[in-house]
Amino acid sequence: MKRLTEERITALHGAGGLVMEKLIVEKILPKFKIRAAGPIGLDQLDDGAVLDLPEGKLVITTDNHAVKPIFFPGGDIGKLAVTGTVNDLVVMGARPVALTMALVLEEGFPLSDLERILGSAAAVLSEIGVALVAGDTKVMGKGELDGIVINTTGIGVAARPIPDAGLRPGDFLLVTGTVGDHGMAILSARNELPLEAPIASDVAPLWPALMAALETGGITAMKDPTRGGLAAALNEMAKKSGVGIELEEEAIPVRPEVRGLCELLGISPYELACEGRAVLGVAPEKLEEVLVALRKHPLTAGAKVIGRATTEYPGKVILRTAVGGRRFLEMPLGDPLPRIC
Repeated sequence: MKRLTEERITALHGAGGLVMEKLIVEKILPKFKIRAAGPIGLDQLDDGAVLDLPEGKLVITTDNHAVKPIFFPGGDIGKLAVTGTVNDLVVMGARPVALTMALVLEEGFPLSDLERILGSAAAVLSEIGVALVAGDTKVMGKGELDGIVINTTGIGVAARPIPDAGLRPGDFLLVTGTVGDHGMAILSARNELPLEAPIASDVAPLWPALMAALETGGITAMKDPTRGGLAAALNEMAKKSGVGIELEEEAIPVRPEVRGLCELLGISPYELACEGRAVLGVAPEKLEEVLVALRKHPLTAGAKVIGRATTEYPGKVILRTAVGGRRFLEMPLGDPLPRIC
């Protein structure tokens, strides 16, 4: 009888929303009670940890990647794995210095595909000048794995680590480019939607695009809107910071083709994952300086102010619509598309 009634893992447990949060807070964190010495640890559920060392602030992050399909417009699982880990370091305010990579491969996986994937990963590391310093490879039997899974761990250094809980009332909220591109690229490729032109993923490393903006000292909080998209990122930032966030819907950049497909499929572009974007909280007195810095780099040239942190509705996100109405932008239960990263 026990096996008929016991709880099981579902797809929502890995989808970046409330169900995943409950799993982590109730089932995983209580098992690991020893806390490393540093201002940001596992219990704060940030994009990485910060350790106090004599040499400075060391930032560490780790991630698994099981995207389907493994090749998609704009990238593949190799580019995605390295980029996702690098970006988790960058939105902590850290300069990436080294990565590790572990491969889990299915028996029968084509070597040509593996070479293509590793080439994509190597190209990203070469572009940003980061070394791969360790790795591991395991092979599972045929049918025991869907092709390939990649784990990457990133190490970075930060003079001033930036948490996602640093918003203050009055801070502006910025997004560095259009939202929903990666999620829609995966959805359309997976389902072979008959599009006139494929929607490309935004997957790209945010270092050094954010380097000059970090040097202004004006960024108070930062997060990359991956699983759960913009909605999940902003709700996490509001909840952790104890502020409300009010957004101007017309200011949020969404590509027309992404918005059109979202309307057709009945999903929100604000809940679709991005893999080359960041959400920034910026001090009012530094807003123009940060915008100038962002717009100097092609990847962040489309940065937009989308809202502001307020004292109203702490922990909530309010969306002001085009017709002047206001509604809550809720934390999604999970990303509407599983296995997007």
